[in-house]
Amino acid sequence: MQVISSKDNEFIKHIKKLKDKKYRDESNEYIIEGIKLIEEAVKEKAKIKKIIVCEDTTKTYEIPTNVRLEIAKYECIYVTEKIFNSITQVTNPQGIMAIIEKSPEDQEIDFTQDLIVILDDVQDPGNLGTILRTIDSIGLNQVIVSKDTADAFNPKVVRSTMGAIFRVKIIEAENLIDTIKLIKRHHFKLVATSLQTDKSIYDIDFNKKMIVIGNESNGVSKEIQDIADERAKIPMLGKTESLNASVAAGIVMYEYVRQKINKRHIIK
Repeated sequence: MQVISSKDNEFIKHIKKLKDKKYRDESNEYIIEGIKLIEEAVKEKAKIKKIIVCEDTTKTYEIPTNVRLEIAKYECIYVTEKIFNSITQVTNPQGIMAIIEKSPEDQEIDFTQDLIVILDDVQDPGNLGTILRTIDSIGLNQVIVSKDTADAFNPKVVRSTMGAIFRVKIIEAENLIDTIKLIKRHHFKLVATSLQTDKSIYDIDFNKKMIVIGNESNGVSKEIQDIADERAKIPMLGKTESLNASVAAGIVMYEYVRQKINKRHIIK
C-alpha cells in the first residue's frame, strides 16, 4: 500500500486547491469529508473520483466495517496523519474524505413541484447548507439561487447539508428577475417575505408558489418585492424583528408541509 507523506505531492496540492471556488469550477470537483457524507455519496451514487484515507485511521479514528467494505470498491489514496491533518477542513476529522465530480449542469426547472424555493443573495455558507437540508427534508428536489448566493459546493455548505447536496439540484439564475418571470408563466405566484405587510405566512395558500428567502442583512431585494404577487411575514411575539435566514426558510417551508398534510387528511 503506497502512502503519500509529502506535502509537495501534486495530488495533495490539488486537494488543497479545491478549497477555492474558482478551482472547483475549473476542475468540476468538490470535497466531501466524514463517514456520514461518504455513506450518503455511496448510497446516492455520486460520482466519487477518489477516496482519501488517513493511514492511521485504525488507530486514531473509527471507520465502521460496512463503510470500509464500500470504499474498497473505489480508488483509495492513503496519506499519513500529518498530511491528512494538512488537508482536512474540520476540527475533529474522521480520517476519510473524497473528491466528488459535480453532476452535469442540469439547469432545467422542475415545474411539477408545488413549491419552488428561491434564494436571493444568501451569503452565509451555514445558512445555505441548512436551507438545502430543509428543502430535501420536505421532498423538494431543487433550489434556484442568484449569482451572488454563496457557492453550494463550499466545504462548509456541503458539510451542513448532511447529504442533501446529492439530492437537491442547484439552479443558478443568470438573471433572477428573468427566471422568476419565466416561472410565473408556468402558473406559479411569487411570495416574498417582508416586514412591510400585515399578511402572515399562515394566510398564504402554498400551492404553486415561489418563495423567496432574502439576503441576511438586506432581506429580499426591492426589485423582487416589486414583482411579488403576495408579501407575507412570520408572526413574532417577542421584540426581535427578524430571524436568521435558514430559520425563516424552515418556518415557511414547514407551513407548506402542514398545509400539504392537512389536504391529504381532508381527501381521506
